[in-house]
Amino acid sequence: MRQVYADNAATTAVSPHVLEVMLPYFGEFYGNPSSLHSFGQKAAAAMEDAKKTMAACLGCDPRELYVTAGGTESDNWAVVNAVRLGEKKGKKHLITTRFEHHALLHTVEEMEKQGCEVTWLDVHEDGLVRMDELEKAIRPDTALVSVMYANNEIGTVQPVAEIGRLCREKGVLFHTDATQAAGHLHIDVEEQCIDMLSLSAHKFHGPKGVGLFYCRRTVALYNMIFGGGQERGKRPGTESPALIVGMATALKDACDAMAEDMPKVAALRDKLIAGLSLIPRSRLNGHPTRRLPGNVNFAFEGVEGESLLLNLDMKGIAASSGSACTSGSLDPSHVLLSIGLPHEVAHGSLRLSLSHYTTEEDVDYILQETPPVVAYLRDISPVWERLMQEEQA
Repeated sequence: MRQVYADNAATTAVSPHVLEVMLPYFGEFYGNPSSLHSFGQKAAAAMEDAKKTMAACLGCDPRELYVTAGGTESDNWAVVNAVRLGEKKGKKHLITTRFEHHALLHTVEEMEKQGCEVTWLDVHEDGLVRMDELEKAIRPDTALVSVMYANNEIGTVQPVAEIGRLCREKGVLFHTDATQAAGHLHIDVEEQCIDMLSLSAHKFHGPKGVGLFYCRRTVALYNMIFGGGQERGKRPGTESPALIVGMATALKDACDAMAEDMPKVAALRDKLIAGLSLIPRSRLNGHPTRRLPGNVNFAFEGVEGESLLLNLDMKGIAASSGSACTSGSLDPSHVLLSIGLPHEVAHGSLRLSLSHYTTEEDVDYILQETPPVVAYLRDISPVWERLMQEEQA
């Protein structure tokens, strides 16, 4: 039986090159980067070089980058920092969308409990923010606009540069969660007028447990945690040179290969979309063209998502029904509900996320195995039986 990994939005394999680069920092160069002796300074120098590499990929100054534990911490930091800055000026209004990652949503909801007012932008059926609605939502007391670069479930890519320019014109901070975009889409924080940005290394073939928070040098930055003087005193705690070097290597490799790799991944995505669209009563979720190169998200009427995943797994296909961070929830995806899907349809979603390791044979196998699995589940589904009876009545 063929084994196909199609859940790269949840996490990616660490590339052999990244692993090779990381290994010496677990043994040969194991010094604490804060130590003054040569062991520590070799590790510190490697980290500084890594930040320069990542800054070049993102179009920023290395001193504007702070290493975190991943996208969740970076999202939290961005929102809390904007709220604290806004409080100084009497600004307690936040703007975000209804289909952000829970790391952002739950942080905003917590700020709402603490007295902030929140405008939740609709993303409509195609998953896109409307610029006129955003402009109308911005007020004199708006402290932050946060819109994710690309959605983690349906793959829709937002007009980030337009949002950034509008926020810059209005004097409002703009944060984007670029966790799914980094390494797959072009990012230039200066060109796109981004004030704060989050990313996580394990989404582009880097290691888990490490991410970046970009904060523009003209934006004051408050601490989220307190301790030593690491990360210029803003994010204390002993750094892991291995993880940081691995993240930098993975980001550079992805950015260097982007122009060649992403069109190939997008072609496989389009083949998969075309094939799955042939299944009766199927629906592609998200924008048909403004989507991540490797993202495919379908809803199949009359099919329960968990059963679909388990049956595909028995065929050797690893997929998901949405964010891995909420895989234990029985509720339908908040992302799919936000674009207007009924509960019963949102329960039958399938997310297939590809990488440059995905082959055409992998896609062919998915297209071979998915239709019969959907047909089997519909045959035993009372929901599907009811739908067919209502249609014939």
